[in-house]
Amino acid sequence: MLDQRYRWKSKILRNHVAVLNGEKSPTIILKDATYLNQTLRKWIVANIWILEDRIVYVGKDMPEMINQSEIVDCKNQLLVPGYIEPHAHPFQIYNPLTLAQYTSQFGTTTLVNDNLMLAMHLDKKKAFTLMDLMQEIPSTIYWWCRYDSQTELEDEEMVFSHSNVKNWIQHDAVLQGGELTAWPKLLAGDDMMLHWMQETKRMRKKIEGHFPGASEKTLAKMMLLGVDSDHEAMIGKEVLDRLLQGYMVSLRYSSIRPDLPRLLDEIHHLGIDQYDKFMLTTDGSPSYFYEQGHIDQLIRIALKKGVPVVDAYNMATINIAKYYHLEHLHGNIATGRVANINFLTSKENPTPISVLAKGVWVKRDGKEVEGIYPTIEWKDCGLNPMQINWDLSYNDMQFSMPFGIKLENSVITKPYSISMNVSGNKLSEEHDECFFMLLDRQGKWRINTLLKGFSNAIGGLASSYTGDGNIILLGKDQSDMMKAFNRLKGIGGGIVLIKDGRILIELSLPLKGLMADIPLMNLITKEKDLIKIIKELGFVYEDPIYTLAFFSATHLPYIRITQKGLYDVLNKNVLFPAIMR
Repeated sequence: MLDQRYRWKSKILRNHVAVLNGEKSPTIILKDATYLNQTLRKWIVANIWILEDRIVYVGKDMPEMINQSEIVDCKNQLLVPGYIEPHAHPFQIYNPLTLAQYTSQFGTTTLVNDNLMLAMHLDKKKAFTLMDLMQEIPSTIYWWCRYDSQTELEDEEMVFSHSNVKNWIQHDAVLQGGELTAWPKLLAGDDMMLHWMQETKRMRKKIEGHFPGASEKTLAKMMLLGVDSDHEAMIGKEVLDRLLQGYMVSLRYSSIRPDLPRLLDEIHHLGIDQYDKFMLTTDGSPSYFYEQGHIDQLIRIALKKGVPVVDAYNMATINIAKYYHLEHLHGNIATGRVANINFLTSKENPTPISVLAKGVWVKRDGKEVEGIYPTIEWKDCGLNPMQINWDLSYNDMQFSMPFGIKLENSVITKPYSISMNVSGNKLSEEHDECFFMLLDRQGKWRINTLLKGFSNAIGGLASSYTGDGNIILLGKDQSDMMKAFNRLKGIGGGIVLIKDGRILIELSLPLKGLMADIPLMNLITKEKDLIKIIKELGFVYEDPIYTLAFFSATHLPYIRITQKGLYDVLNKNVLFPAIMR
C-alpha cells in the first residue's frame, strides 16, 4: 500500500539517520543549491542530501561520508518542488503509465488520478493490482474514489456497490472521494451517497465537487454535506463564490476550458490577491494539449498574469500538498520529504531542465533519461484487447427516431426534430446530420438515432473510446459504418475513420478498447492527425475527443445516449429505451 511505502521501515529510517551521523553516504548531494523555501517564502542557498527516495538534510553542511555519493553542482540552477496535478483523468486515450512518464519531463512528479475507468471496467482485484504496480514507478500516483458512473448503467448498483465503494475509500492510495458529478441525486435524497461521503470524511480524506454554474445556495449546501473543493469555476465571480463558502478552488486550463488566463484577470480585478486556496489543474486533457507542457505551462501563465513568483509555484506544489494533508511528503524541499525536485534555469521559466522523481533522475540536462519507467504487463491487470465475437448487420441499421441529438459545442447536446427521410443507406453531404448508433460492447443491444453538428462528410467512424466503454458508430454511409465497425473489431478496439470504403486513419487502443499503449509523444502525433481529418470532414468545435467521451455523460445537459437509451438529463428519464438485438 502506498501509505506503507512512505512509512519507511525502521531499518530504512535508521539508514536515514546514519547519513547525518556520518556513517553512510547519501546517494545524491545537491551542492550550493538555490531552492524555494516556502515556509519563509524566499530563495535560500543550501546543500541538499538525498538517500534514495528521501531528502535527509537541507542546510549549510556537507556530509562526512561522500564516497558513494553523486555530487551535483547546482550554482547556476534554481530548485523547486516537483509539481502536482490534483485532477488527472489518466485514461484519455493515453494510460496512467504513459501519462506519468511524459508529464515527468515537464516537472509533474505527482498525479491524483480519476479511478472511473478502473471502477467501471475492471474487477476490484485487478484494479488494485494496477494501482500497486503504479506505486513502483518514479512518479507518485494517488487516486480518487468515484461514487457514481457519470452515466446511466443497467448494473450501477453492482459496479458502485457499497462494498466496492467502501474498499476504494479505504485504500491507502486513495486521497479523495469524487469528483461529485451526481450531486443532484445527493440533494434529492440519495442517502447511500451521503453515507459514502461521511465514510470518506471519517477516513480524513477530501471530497471534490463538480459544480458548473452552481448557485451560492447550492455551493453552501454541498459544503454542509462535506465537499471540500471544486474545479468548475469559469469566471472570476464563481471563484469568489467558492472562496466565500470555504472551498479550495482549482483554477483550470484544459483543452475545452482554457479558463486560467481569464480567471486570473478577473480575480485580480475583484481584488483577490491571496493564493493559498488555489490549485492549478489541466483537468485531464487529451494528449495533444500537452505537446508544449503540463503544469509548468500553467505556472508560466500565472507568472505572466502578475501572480507573485512564490505563489505561482505554490499553486502547483505546497498548496496541493497541504490540502491533501501530504505536506510531510510532498510540495516542498525540506528534510524528510520525498525527493521530487525540479531544476530550473530561471524563476520565469518553470519548465525544468532536470527532474528528480523519488530521487531518480528522469530528466537530465534537457533530455529524458531512458529506461527509468518500467513496462507493465497490462494483461495481468485485466487490460486485454477487446474481444468482439458478434457481427453487425444491415438489419441493425434502422433509424426511425422522431428526434435526434444536436451538438451545441464539443460537449453539450440537445434534442432536435428529425424532418428528413432516413430510409436509405446514405445521407446527403449537403447537411451535417449523420446516422448515429451506440452499441453494447457485448452486442446485446443498440440505440439508433441521428446526430446533427458533428460532420457533413464522414463516411463511417467507429470508436470504442467512449465514456461508458460501449461502441459509437456514426457516419453518412451505412456501408462505411459497417466497414469501420469490422475494422474496429479486427484491431481489438480503437478509433477507425472510413470514407468511400477507404481507411483514412485508425488509432489502435489495445487496452480494453479504451487506451493506447504507445508513448504519449507518439500518441500526440497520431491524435493530431485524427483530429485534423475529423475537422476537415466538417467538425467545427474544439475537441472531438471529448465529444466521443461525453456522449453518454449524464452530468452534462441536455440529452445523452446511454446504456438505458436516449436519456433526458434534466427530467431524469429515458425517452427511448435501448433495443435488444
